[in-house]
Amino acid sequence: MKSPTDTSWLHQPNVTIRPRALKPGDTLGIVSPSSPIKPDLLEKGLALLHSREFKTKVFPHALDHTHMLAGLDKDRAADLMEAFQDPEVDAVYCSRGGYGCARLLPYLDFDLMAASRKMLIGFSDITTLHLALQKRDTVSIHAPMALTLAYDREPWVIESFFRVIQGDGVVPEGATEGEAIVPGVAEGTLIGGCMCLLCDSIGAPNELDTKDRILIIEDVDESPHRVDAMLTHLLNCGKLQEAAGIVIGEMTRTDDKCDESIGDQPWREIVRERLLKVGVPSMLNYPFGHMSTMLTIPLGVRARMDASLGTVELLEPICAP
Repeated sequence: MKSPTDTSWLHQPNVTIRPRALKPGDTLGIVSPSSPIKPDLLEKGLALLHSREFKTKVFPHALDHTHMLAGLDKDRAADLMEAFQDPEVDAVYCSRGGYGCARLLPYLDFDLMAASRKMLIGFSDITTLHLALQKRDTVSIHAPMALTLAYDREPWVIESFFRVIQGDGVVPEGATEGEAIVPGVAEGTLIGGCMCLLCDSIGAPNELDTKDRILIIEDVDESPHRVDAMLTHLLNCGKLQEAAGIVIGEMTRTDDKCDESIGDQPWREIVRERLLKVGVPSMLNYPFGHMSTMLTIPLGVRARMDASLGTVELLEPICAP
């Protein structure tokens, strides 16, 4: 058996590192690598896990609060690394997003995190951590966090979450479908997340790599002109053109932030105009992102998207056998 600190087997070509599937009775380590969460909301979010017979272990700084961050950078990073190395913990679950993951990068050992074969579960600001793991060909999970699950969700949202963390990637009945921008079928490894963080990664060591991949994009609380600016930046960097296909979720509350002094074009019109120029199969309104009705999506897994049907289907297992 490999030592939990042995990372010599990583970075082999064409080898995907798949996490272990979870099962009732397993323990999720609870960390807050970004913004702070209120204790009552954390308790509500974890209650759903407990109702399905999963255990949780809240790490020492998960409820810290230092201005816009869940405590000091070194403390948040220490919790994250400890959770990946703790033999009692079967997966690492983020309490919420917000802001702050990028500040942790100098303190994190992503090779060790990948070698643990533990799921990293979260979205939003957690995109920064997903990108770093995807550089190591490691599957991680874009999913509702404790804060997300503290509020009522459609049954299929909950079903999708528990299916995926237990290794089943079949989209549950009731989930909505996307809408074609450029019709067509594409296959590739799923990569992406929150668009502002995808853009922030460009020029950094864990830069977004879209070549021959299916790029999934969403965001929240951005003005329409900022959605245009970020999509344009991805175009100017060649990231959209290199993708095999593009799946757009929701730009949540974006149309509420129109600045009439510079125009009020709806975000969906902006997305259509920008992606029509790319020409690869693409769709929008796929159910993921900062929305109440979101699918859980495994990143780093090969999939087929059919823009004409508005669907994404996994082509390989999420988890190791």
